[in-house]
Amino acid sequence: MIQSFFILCSGADRDVLDTCSRGEKTKYAGIGATVFFTAVLATIAATYALYTVFDNVYRAILFGLLWGLVIFNLDRFIVSTLKKRDQWWKEFGMAVPRLILAVIIAVVISKPLELKIFEKEIDRVILSQKNEFTVQNQGEILAQFTPETNKLNDQIENLKAEISQKETEVNNLYDIYIAEAEGTAGTELLGKGPVYKEKRDKHDAALAELAALKTKNNDAIAFAEAEKTRLKDAFNAAISNSQPVINNFDGLMARIDAMKVLPWLPSFFIFLLFLAIETAPIFSKLISPMGEYDIKLADHELTIKEWSAQKSAHRSMLTQTDHILNDRIYTDITQDEELYNYKKKMSKEILKRQQDAFYRRQTKILG
Repeated sequence: MIQSFFILCSGADRDVLDTCSRGEKTKYAGIGATVFFTAVLATIAATYALYTVFDNVYRAILFGLLWGLVIFNLDRFIVSTLKKRDQWWKEFGMAVPRLILAVIIAVVISKPLELKIFEKEIDRVILSQKNEFTVQNQGEILAQFTPETNKLNDQIENLKAEISQKETEVNNLYDIYIAEAEGTAGTELLGKGPVYKEKRDKHDAALAELAALKTKNNDAIAFAEAEKTRLKDAFNAAISNSQPVINNFDGLMARIDAMKVLPWLPSFFIFLLFLAIETAPIFSKLISPMGEYDIKLADHELTIKEWSAQKSAHRSMLTQTDHILNDRIYTDITQDEELYNYKKKMSKEILKRQQDAFYRRQTKILG
């Protein structure tokens, strides 16, 4: 039963193969097993690859089975259409397009399995890339908020500088009127005279201006600090919103790109393995001598071809004979006097009827 299934997978003609030896059946069962297990590997590879895309196991299995059936049908077609010929170069010429298709299939099958085999190494590369993307993303977002933040910092520094400058001015006025009262500067008269009062009033006015300036600038500083807090919250929100995109950067294309960072030799040998599996049925047919099945199949095809040619020639001869007979029959009919007189009589009758009908029609028109 298993042998029959694998022979079915090989695409061999069962009617012809049943008349062959057991060795021929074993050979084609082996070819069919290669086709079948290649389709199984294709199903596994496609299921894993599609799972990384859809993140849904049921959908991945469904499409993986569909892809496996496609690969199975292609491989079965490639093997079944490759027939043995007397000249090896004809066989090789027929096999070249099938070999190219087999190489393409091997690439498609091997790549997802390589991703699974080197999954841990690829995860490490992707993690490093994610960290780089995170730092780069934070820098790009920070660059968007930095100009406005620097502007607010400059504004706060200017407001504080105004207050500091005013405080310095008030302190200087305080020292001046105190020195006037002590007689150590100014008029150098001890006591609180008119000049002292004038300097004291100037200090008090500057002190009132300082208080008003502090109130005004502190409100502006508080507003600027609130704006800085708002910008910081917006920056953190932008980081939080963009981080999931980076965290999800582990799709199929990202993994293929990450695998390019790894050494190429192990991946190349895995590809060669699948290439050998995929092309094994083709090369087994190319290098094997013409067997009993090939001889009987060629004889069967040649018999059908010759029988078809015979039927075509027979139909051509029948058509040609029929034309010759028709020519002779109608030639003899033209010499028949009785048929001539009968047709002459009927022609006269038709002409009379046509003339009578024309006369009646003309009479009606003339009234």
